[in-house]
Amino acid sequence: MLKSLPIRLRLTLLYGVVFTSAGLLLSLTSWWMLHRSVDATEYHELQERAEDVQLLLEHRDQNQDLALFEKSLKQMYELKDDGKWLQILDQDGHWLYRSSRMIAVNPPLPLPGNLPKDGVIAEFEQDNHRVRTLAYPIQAEGRSYSVLAGMSLKRSTLLLNKFGIDLLLLTPAVLFLAAAGGHLMSRTALKPVAALAIEARRINDRNLDTRLPISQADDELSHLSETLNQMLERIDKAFGSVRAFTSNASHELRTSTSLLRTEIEVALYRPRPALEYRETLERLQGETLRMTTLIENLMSLARADAGSETIKAEAIDVAQLMRQMEEMWRVSMQHAFLEFHVEASEGMFILAEPLGMRRLLSILLENACRYTLPGGAVTLRAEPEDDSVVLSVRDTGIGIAAEHLPKIFDRFYRIVQPHEPVQNGSGLGLALAKWIAEKHGVSIEVKSRPGSGSTFSLKLARCHVNELQSSSAESGQG
Repeated sequence: MLKSLPIRLRLTLLYGVVFTSAGLLLSLTSWWMLHRSVDATEYHELQERAEDVQLLLEHRDQNQDLALFEKSLKQMYELKDDGKWLQILDQDGHWLYRSSRMIAVNPPLPLPGNLPKDGVIAEFEQDNHRVRTLAYPIQAEGRSYSVLAGMSLKRSTLLLNKFGIDLLLLTPAVLFLAAAGGHLMSRTALKPVAALAIEARRINDRNLDTRLPISQADDELSHLSETLNQMLERIDKAFGSVRAFTSNASHELRTSTSLLRTEIEVALYRPRPALEYRETLERLQGETLRMTTLIENLMSLARADAGSETIKAEAIDVAQLMRQMEEMWRVSMQHAFLEFHVEASEGMFILAEPLGMRRLLSILLENACRYTLPGGAVTLRAEPEDDSVVLSVRDTGIGIAAEHLPKIFDRFYRIVQPHEPVQNGSGLGLALAKWIAEKHGVSIEVKSRPGSGSTFSLKLARCHVNELQSSSAESGQG
């Protein structure tokens, strides 16, 4: 229930409960301390009364008859209020003095030898009065006495009751101040958050480069601002990537569509011989193939960005994969007047997706074929390295300059070549190859030097024969 309330109200309630609890605790502590102080004061007063008796006994005339001393004590204490609750007992059990009220109540008074040093506190009721007594041992002139001094608790009770009532009367004010203080503190605490919210509302898809202010204090709010700024940075990059992707994709499709339209309009402008129509159709077919490849790559990358493209790995015979790639690309290499070599040892297996591996190697071979001049060579190789298999595509082409190497896997990034008056490709192949490699948990390494060719390689974990047999046996048992 509390979690459904607004955070400001929750903070107000929390602060209010804390302040109220603190106020109640302070009130109870004050009442307890006052009670202890009153008890201590009463004890010391009763102790002083007993010590007054001790002082009186010490100054007693030893030649005075005991009966006359008892009579003088009676005359003296009956004239004083302090004598209302007082009785004195000597060590022989003889009463030296007992006030009338003590006689009426007749509270017990042990002999001095049976009393502790600090005395014994007791209470009793008399005529609707609560009386507190202290049975206290004293020494005078070599003899021991027990003194029972008492006092009414009426004044202390009234004091404590009045203080308690005052605390109760202050309770509504404490609750009000706690609620007001809680509300004020919640507003103060949430003010920086509200400021961040206002700044965040101003940010939209047109000003994603705006950043939230970060306070100088190294606290939770500064950490929140930093986290939100990092999120904005990622969103800004994502929006920029989407805009660039959309712009480049639109440009590529518009260029291809314009070429198709131009070719068709020129062909329809006037009647032509069948040979010219055939040449036009061949050019249109090439352009449609390029558009088909572009659309397939765009769809693959879109599925990759959406996370819907998955990889289902299985054991692949590397030698068989190399033979398949050789069969797929032999004719294309011949048409490009390139030597094509495939090198692979038997008995090597990798765990990968067959279609993904063929697509990745086809992208690398297509690039090698495109950027290798006639008469050059392209080599597809698979070689073992420790517990891995290294797949590589090497060409003797024009190579890649060092400043272009960090960008060649970016989408739509293409290097303008002097020997290519018309830019071929869409700039998506290597981006797609990079994604396929990352899905297999590896990366593509590039070594290239202008004029000396390029080598693209990736290292995949090797599956041993005993592992494959064990896996097959488990599948058979299942």
